[in-house]
Amino acid sequence: MTADIEEKLARIGITGTLYKLYLTAVGLGGASITEVAAKAGLARTTAHDALAKLEEEGLIRFVDHGKRRFVVAQDPGVLLERIEARRQMLEDVMPVLRSMYHHETGKPNVRFHPGPEGIRTTLWDTLSGGDTVLRATLSMKELMAEPGLDEMERYLTERARRGIWLHVIRSAERDIAPIWPSSQEQRRELRYAPSAHQLAMTCFIYGNKVALISSARESYGMIIDSAEFAAFQASMFDAMWSLSIPT
Repeated sequence: MTADIEEKLARIGITGTLYKLYLTAVGLGGASITEVAAKAGLARTTAHDALAKLEEEGLIRFVDHGKRRFVVAQDPGVLLERIEARRQMLEDVMPVLRSMYHHETGKPNVRFHPGPEGIRTTLWDTLSGGDTVLRATLSMKELMAEPGLDEMERYLTERARRGIWLHVIRSAERDIAPIWPSSQEQRRELRYAPSAHQLAMTCFIYGNKVALISSARESYGMIIDSAEFAAFQASMFDAMWSLSIPT
């Protein structure tokens, strides 16, 4: 069991001396630095520096009683908070890192996401580009079938909460419900495409990406990460936007 814990904690950077001291502190509950060091089989000076590192990571805290300093392990739940904080940090910088990566390699990246789960993955990725404005063509008839109204409402609410504007073009003939109009509060501007142009597929343009969402019949989402392709699609969207009718 101990070996299993050691292996798993090592994957998040708690290894060697840090692992010995953290596990000892958890087991003792509260003890002096000297006691923790002795129990872990380490010299006090070595233990002191490592414990300071654990304190920086929020895994232990020091409590002074008179002239003695005690080590108290934080609730192990802090490990989950630590991972979540790192995940959020990586999500925040990932769009920039991906942009830098594809710019340096000069190669576009295409990701195909099949099925209903793939459609949801593709939809939510459109909030990852760091944009203040999303360009989109929405095919209401297809979206009502997959991912469905509830998921779309959650997505649109989160988009507005993040302060991201949506410039959206729809085909009036494919609207099946009088919802999602232009709204300052919801940060949405809607225009209808000329009747000669039927928009039967959902497309988002954001950052250096273009996301495509199929009908429920074909059931897939696809993300094309290419600065050149995204710029081309943005120009096409802007041309259609200028021809479309404001609501």
